[in-house]
Amino acid sequence: MNRPRTTGKHLPPRMLERRRTLKSGKVWIGYYYYAGKEGGKAKEIALGTDLVEAKRKWAELEGKPVAADTTKLETAFSKYRRDIVPKKAPKTQELNLAELETLQAYFAGASFKDVKTKHLAKYRDERKTKKRFRKDGTVRDPGGKPAPVAANRELALFSDVWNYAREWGYTDLPNPCRGLRRNEENPRDFYADDEVWNAVRAEGVIELQHAMDLAYLTGQRPSDVLRFGPRDVADDALCLRQGKTAKMLRIMLTDPDSGQRTELGLLIDRLRSQKVVSTRFIVNEHHKPFAIGALRDRFNDARTAAIERARKAGDTILAERIALFQFRDARAKAASEIEDIRQAQELLAHSSEQITRTVYTRVGKRVMPTK
Repeated sequence: MNRPRTTGKHLPPRMLERRRTLKSGKVWIGYYYYAGKEGGKAKEIALGTDLVEAKRKWAELEGKPVAADTTKLETAFSKYRRDIVPKKAPKTQELNLAELETLQAYFAGASFKDVKTKHLAKYRDERKTKKRFRKDGTVRDPGGKPAPVAANRELALFSDVWNYAREWGYTDLPNPCRGLRRNEENPRDFYADDEVWNAVRAEGVIELQHAMDLAYLTGQRPSDVLRFGPRDVADDALCLRQGKTAKMLRIMLTDPDSGQRTELGLLIDRLRSQKVVSTRFIVNEHHKPFAIGALRDRFNDARTAAIERARKAGDTILAERIALFQFRDARAKAASEIEDIRQAQELLAHSSEQITRTVYTRVGKRVMPTK
């Protein structure tokens, strides 16, 4: 008599599940087909890590058709991962895959009819941070702290998966996310004034200075700034398509009213006049394009040096403010220092002034006193 299964009880006959805990703490799950013994050893055929695809391959090996169980959330998660996620921006894909992994683990085995709004509310309230590891395998963060923002993002993705599942005919049930309160989020409010900005910029290598200047003058995201190059300059404008939203902009290099070159125009003129012309404006010492991680490392080095300089000068308050500074604050600095909110909205390519005003404008409006 065959020994009863202790794992993978939800799988069809001769389909096996293997789990491995990686150094990062993530649990890897792979599926295999047991093909009997060969030379006295068990023979297993890898089916991949996607359960729906693994079952399809299992069916081929078994010589019999198998239909995905469309009553299960797991089927919708897998189809969403396979068909929808690849159409998104690279960074969004990375985030969605991590979010899907968390959702699938929590709702493993659940059917659409099993999930109610109260279950999602419990998920929202109980979501905790995960344990994080360094590259050497040591624990960087033990986790276990409340993760309200992560819960909001994952529930938003869950809602999107459910809506697609309705389109695919997996369920006719209403989306349980409707009417669900989300955790309150407080937008980042740090403003990098000139004292903080100049302190870090002065400690940075030349390529970091160029990156900071481009980020501030264009108001664009770090990943977009790193893609700027000579080929993006046309008709006296820096032409770009945002990586996150795909919105297109032409940022003028000459002021149409005065006829004078803008600060961005002067910066790009200097970058284009460099002896070695590269495909990107921001390049390393070998004239190779920067990766976002390399930019972060150089910024962190400059910030650390600026903090140390401020402390040596006895200015602990400045040192504390510098420690809060992040490269992404350049986008908010740009929005905050443009007087016309409409112009700031257009430069940042926001869909509404409210987003610009609420999230990115971090200084108060100038007003006159009573007398």
